[in-house]
Amino acid sequence: MERKVGCGKDAFNMLGGVEGVRALANCFYDIMDNLPEAQKIRAMHPKNLGPTRENLTLFICGWLGGPSLYKEKHGSINLTSHHALLPINIAEKEMWLTCMEQALDKQPIENDLKIFLLKRFRVPAEKICAWCQKQILQSAHLGSRIQL
Repeated sequence: MERKVGCGKDAFNMLGGVEGVRALANCFYDIMDNLPEAQKIRAMHPKNLGPTRENLTLFICGWLGGPSLYKEKHGSINLTSHHALLPINIAEKEMWLTCMEQALDKQPIENDLKIFLLKRFRVPAEKICAWCQKQILQSAHLGSRIQL
C-alpha cells in the first residue's frame, strides 16, 4: 500500500532517516560535480566538498523534521544571509534544483516523496535567489551612487 507524504517526520523517515539524507546529499554533490551545466554553481562551493556534504546532510535532517543535527553542531542558520554574497540568480537557482531533482530521482523512494521534496526544496531556493538578487541590486545601486 502506498503511503502519502505528510508533514513532520514522515518525509525524513520515508527518505531513510539520517543515512537516507546523507545518500541524497552525497548524490546531489556528485551530480553537481559531474554535470557540465552545473559548474557555475559548483564553483560557488569549496574545492573539498566533504564538510559541505556533511553540513547539507545535517541541515536537511532537521529541516525535514528529523533530529536538529546542524543546529546542535553549528547553531541556527539563516539560509538567506548565509548565501547573501553569492551571485545567485534564477539560472543558478534552477540549476541547483535540477541537481537536486536528479539526486532525488536516484534515491530508492516513492515518486510522491520525490515530488513532495522537490516542492519543499523550491521554497528556500526561491527565497535565497530573491535575497541574493536584492543584495546584487543594492550593491549596484550603491556603486552607481558612489560614482556620481
